[in-house]
Amino acid sequence: MSILSCDNISLKLGGRDILKNVSFKAENAEVLGLVGPNGAGKTSLFEVLCGNYPPHSGSVVLDGQSLNSKSFHERVKLGLARTYQSPVVPDSLSLEDIFLAARKAYKPHLSRHTAEWATSMVNLEVNWKTPASSLDTFNRRKLLMACLLMRKPKVLLMDEPASGLINTEIDELDLILRKIVDELGIAIVLIEHRLELVSAIANKVTVLDLGKIIATDFSDRIFENKVVKEAYFGT
Repeated sequence: MSILSCDNISLKLGGRDILKNVSFKAENAEVLGLVGPNGAGKTSLFEVLCGNYPPHSGSVVLDGQSLNSKSFHERVKLGLARTYQSPVVPDSLSLEDIFLAARKAYKPHLSRHTAEWATSMVNLEVNWKTPASSLDTFNRRKLLMACLLMRKPKVLLMDEPASGLINTEIDELDLILRKIVDELGIAIVLIEHRLELVSAIANKVTVLDLGKIIATDFSDRIFENKVVKEAYFGT
């Protein structure tokens, strides 16, 4: 059974068609890659999934429950989590302060032990007294992932998590995401321009172009598709 699905999602912004009848399904313990040229509608689709953009038509279902009338906060409580392209953290706070806020964001409040467990899941090896302003890009991403994992979401939407990382960090990110999927059974929907990461980790890949899905296939053959090559690589 699919843990997350959207059916015939269409979105208009400023009179323009941004998404056109987009449908996909994500399974438990699966990484679904979502790729396409700039302007294809990938991040806009995430905004629809989170409830920030109401679709012109279509539906979103999480674990058998319709999300159409749910706010972002309500969707979070039901098990939807998201990271953003830019890993923005509250620079004036220490890691300890940030984890405290995350633990008490809503009930049930979580223990410090839960935060410690989450940091181990993402290999965040930084003293908790450290101010968030001093963290590099990768550790900021780890911090945000840890805050989300404390609630053990059902689905994790990740928008370009490899952005700004060097190759060794991308290799570590690969291992972290595999660990999250294998040990927690979480479904990950991954927007990413680093195709080597998508090819390595995704079970399946969906390709968007100009707001439409043009192909979905296994990651080891999706980029051999002629339509995908023409849209994504221009050849």
